[in-house]
Amino acid sequence: MSAASKENALITGAQTDTSLNQSLLGFVWSKPTRGYKQTLLLLSGGVGALLLSLFLLLWQGVGVWGNNHPVGWGFDIINFVWWIGIGHAGTLISAILLLFQQKWRTSINRAAEAMTLFAVVCALMYPTFHTGRPWFDWWMLPYPSTLGVGPQFKSPLLWDVFAIATYGTVSLLFWYVGLIPDLAALRDGSKSKAARLAYGVFALGWRGSGRHWSHWKLGYLLLAGLSTPLVLSVHTIVSFDFAVSHIPGWHSAIFPPYFVAGAVFSGFAMVVSLMIPARKFMKLEHVITLTHLENMNKVILLTGLIVSYGYAMEHFTAWYSGSEYEWTTFFETRTKGPYAPLYWAMWFCNLIVPQVFWVKKWRRSLPVMFTVAILVNIGMWLERFVIIVISLHRDFLPSSWAMYYPTPADLAMFLGSIAFFLTAFMLFCKFLPAVAVAEVKEQNHAEHVKGPA
Repeated sequence: MSAASKENALITGAQTDTSLNQSLLGFVWSKPTRGYKQTLLLLSGGVGALLLSLFLLLWQGVGVWGNNHPVGWGFDIINFVWWIGIGHAGTLISAILLLFQQKWRTSINRAAEAMTLFAVVCALMYPTFHTGRPWFDWWMLPYPSTLGVGPQFKSPLLWDVFAIATYGTVSLLFWYVGLIPDLAALRDGSKSKAARLAYGVFALGWRGSGRHWSHWKLGYLLLAGLSTPLVLSVHTIVSFDFAVSHIPGWHSAIFPPYFVAGAVFSGFAMVVSLMIPARKFMKLEHVITLTHLENMNKVILLTGLIVSYGYAMEHFTAWYSGSEYEWTTFFETRTKGPYAPLYWAMWFCNLIVPQVFWVKKWRRSLPVMFTVAILVNIGMWLERFVIIVISLHRDFLPSSWAMYYPTPADLAMFLGSIAFFLTAFMLFCKFLPAVAVAEVKEQNHAEHVKGPA
């Protein structure tokens, strides 16, 4: 094998089915380390803060948040859109790259799919409690109502309910179907009777016969085709929350495509920021190689350029429209107003920082890519802050202007949602294989015959 082939290999070392079983399933079978327990204990404190903030919210109402007039949306919708965006990478990696037969997806798709599910749960939490009386949220569902209360289908907020519910359901099915062969492997290899029973129930009687594999591949491919339009539709519908309004800074036809690009941008950044420590801690360097990470960095660079183009077109449209309100929002309030430092920080994180990935050496540098991934996620959160708060805090009447400041309840809920997300990811890595073992084995056999993909 040439030096270039070794550098671009997707599986390193002389791997066999046995060695891959031991390395990829071994973390599930092994006892949790001291560092794992300490990290989980630390994160549990953040989850406790989340539960406390939710209890306070139910007890006192949404007044514990920093929302005011005219900033009726604050951390609740900012974090909702941010979490939905993070959940996009899993579906794109799993579904679209599968349809395009990209072999480098096989080692990272399982963790990305799990990340999608946890991000959707974190996102749904915000609009659920934003309604103020979440015990009445079932009114938004299209059921036969004797109360005469029906969903308002003209509201883009209700469109979110159906889009995200569909996205979450299909993503869960896609993730679970891909897990079935590996659940059977855990069932057959576990020493504990309870573990064999639990994994056996969810393995659905999988025996690895030719008929099973044929039906599994067909079902997996059909779910991939079903999931692909959701990558484009979900964040497009989320962008309609803003684009169909008449508020300056929101009423823009470019929102749907650039929201989708921003979702993939932040989603891939989150995958990179999670996989770098995970591959080190779980000793997965032989299947999650620098080639996988470099390819994700290329996607981050591409989508970052699309997002930057969206920023430029927003400003061009504001100038070309001739509207004094649009001009003031983009060229005065955002660039020179009280939130201007956050606006320019957004430009730095989302436009300037990803450009380092033009250099191959930095694309393959773990410290560089981890730093860029963290800054991109910060930048995409700032983008949502800029779009929502800066567009709202100065109303059409100067007498209605007001500043928005997050309260401790806002911060506790946000940081707690991050702790919940990381806790769920760590538990997933402990009880389920973080890498698609069956697909990696198939790829390993193909590489031995044809060489690296």
